[in-house]
Formats: sequence, C-alpha cells, structure tokens
Amino acid sequence: MSARPVAPKDEQPESFEFEPEVWAEAEKIIARYPEGRQQSAVMPLLDLAQRQHGWLPEAAIRTVAEKLGMPYIRAYEVATFYTMYNLAPVGKFHLQLCRTTPCWLRGADDLRRAIRDRTGLDHAGVSADGTFSLVEVECLGACCNAPMMQINDDYFEDLDYDSTCALLDKLAAGEDVTPGPVSGRKYSEPAEGRKTLLERAGGAS
Repeated sequence: MSARPVAPKDEQPESFEFEPEVWAEAEKIIARYPEGRQQSAVMPLLDLAQRQHGWLPEAAIRTVAEKLGMPYIRAYEVATFYTMYNLAPVGKFHLQLCRTTPCWLRGADDLRRAIRDRTGLDHAGVSADGTFSLVEVECLGACCNAPMMQINDDYFEDLDYDSTCALLDKLAAGEDVTPGPVSGRKYSEPAEGRKTLLERAGGAS
C-alpha cells in the first residue's frame, strides 16, 4: 500500500472555521454522545471538516480537537490512521484502490494498470489536470465483489482492465456512472448463479 500524501507546510491554511450550517450539523452529532463522551464525535467531525474544505488540513484537525476539548495529537492520530481522511488536496474524483489479498488475487494489478494508462497516476498523487487522485488502501470490505475501488463516496466492483478504463473515461467526460458491480450481478449474489438452496421447503422449486 502506498503512503498517503501529506500537504507540506506552505500549502497548509493558517486557520479553519466551520461554516455555520456545517457546525449546526456537528452540534447535532456531538449531542448524541453522553456527557463527558463528546470526544467520541471526533471521526464524524473530521469528516465534516474534510467535506467542507475538500481535504483535511492540520488547521481543521486542530479546530476539531479544540471544539471537542481533546489534545490535538489525539485528533491527529485518528486523522492519520484512517485512510478516508485526505491529508493533502485530492482530485475531483478520488480513487481508493483496494490492494488487499482478495482484490489482488482477482486482478487489482489490472485496475492499477488501467488507472495509470488513463490518468498517468502510479501509486498515489493527483493527475495533472486535477480530475483524478489516487491512493492505494487496505480492505474496503467488499471482498466478494473483488476487485473493486472506491471513488469519492461510491463503490465500483467486479472491475477489470476494460471496465475500469471505461469508468474513468466516463468520469473524465462528465457522464453519469452507476455505482456497484459492473458485471451485472446484484450486490454480492453469486457471480455464477446459486449452487445451493435451490428448492423451497416441501420440495417446491
């Protein structure tokens, strides 16, 4: 797995403040936790900060820590541990390529080749035009639909070289794409059809 990019100091904003409507949502989230447990809201607040800013700068992490009354280093530890937090600017379409064993065995290398051929990205970074960014991640929990990758908030599964190229071409052209398995199967149903439980109780098929 490639290391996630971290924006250098000269690209870090000096400050960060939640927009009023975003902070109103943050307050609703904090209120869900018992008194004295508000620091448990650190993950959703980091997510809100990232969605507002486009990525998660150090100033935003510091603001979240201050709002929750926790040491900055504890919030920073959370932000640097989980790959869903982007510590540097990302492209319009942020590609998270799963490289864990099930995806790797079923062709993740072909997906990586397709990404390189279509975007020029290899391992990590942002494309020259800012349309795509790439990071390689650990298991995204869709092993039965391997190989797959997450693009922004959506999963795209059962991919191969050709379908990945087609998907990236559509995104680059501003066309709509449909999340989920590209193979035509529904969700995680067996790829080759059911092999068991073919009859109902009493012998009816």
